[in-house]
Amino acid sequence: MTKVITTQIGPDGVLELNVPLHKDDANKPVRVTVETLDAETTMDRAAWLRFIEQTAGSITDPTFERHPKGEYEERDPLP
Repeated sequence: MTKVITTQIGPDGVLELNVPLHKDDANKPVRVTVETLDAETTMDRAAWLRFIEQTAGSITDPTFERHPKGEYEERDPLP
C-alpha cells in the first residue's frame, strides 16, 4: 500500500499528519518520507503555448484510434 499526501507545514514549523488507513493495516509498521516541494510556478501564456505545441500530435501508440464525432441533431435557430 502506498499513499501520497501533499500538505503544508504549519507556521510553527511542525508537520501534523492524520492519515486514515484500513483497519486491516492496524499495528503494522510504516515508513514516512518527508520531502519539501518547491513553490509552484505559474505558466505564462507563451510557456503554455510552447507546451501545447510540443505535445500536440505526440501520441505514438499505433493502436490509438480517434473515433468519429458522430451526427448532431439539427435544431431550430434561436430567435
